[in-house]
Amino acid sequence: MKDLIEVITISLNDKIFLKNPESSDLGKKIIKNSILLIEEIGFACFNFKKLGAKIGSNESSIYRYFENKHKLLLYLTSWYWGWVEYKLVFATTNVENPEIKLLKGIEVISSTVNEDSSFSHINEMILKKIVMREFSKSYLTKEVDKENKEGYFSIYKRLINRIKEMIIDANPDYPFPASLASTVVEGVMHQSFLKEHFTSITDCNETTTPNEFFTNLVFNALNLSIDVR
Repeated sequence: MKDLIEVITISLNDKIFLKNPESSDLGKKIIKNSILLIEEIGFACFNFKKLGAKIGSNESSIYRYFENKHKLLLYLTSWYWGWVEYKLVFATTNVENPEIKLLKGIEVISSTVNEDSSFSHINEMILKKIVMREFSKSYLTKEVDKENKEGYFSIYKRLINRIKEMIIDANPDYPFPASLASTVVEGVMHQSFLKEHFTSITDCNETTTPNEFFTNLVFNALNLSIDVR
């Protein structure tokens, strides 16, 4: 099983990049250091000139991989959601009880992120912080409908649809499964942000986690017992 996990790759829409960064050492270096630099200075201040200086390469070499920094952000956020989906599928495969499966699904979506040694050039803990702060910048644009049609957000939507199907399996009569699923995925990021920066408007803290909140929210909405283990 360990050998199987080590060969897992996260497949992304090839329209996002000009050259797959996973195909070369330089590409992986670009991804690794873009995560570190965006965390350090923020996406608004980030550019390819600064990234080139950080990795000791010409700015033009980065443009061979990505058309612009918006496409790079799409790559990073898509990769993160793909990684979460991979963990979700792995955690829920062969779980037959729909309530336990939903419980595990919420746990994967909302649990604390640890660095995954399967992807040595990507720090998932830092990447989650970037997604938490910057993901909305990838779709709050004039081009969102065009990019959506081209499949740029397919992994994100597929992840939400997986949670939606778990909700339907747990309670087929619940009338808002898609809305609840998207609320969980988006809400986890929002509550995590509030927990770090606006503590007076969230109940999530050092003792109450987003996982506890969303488990309570979902299971109460579906009229299910949380004690299903």
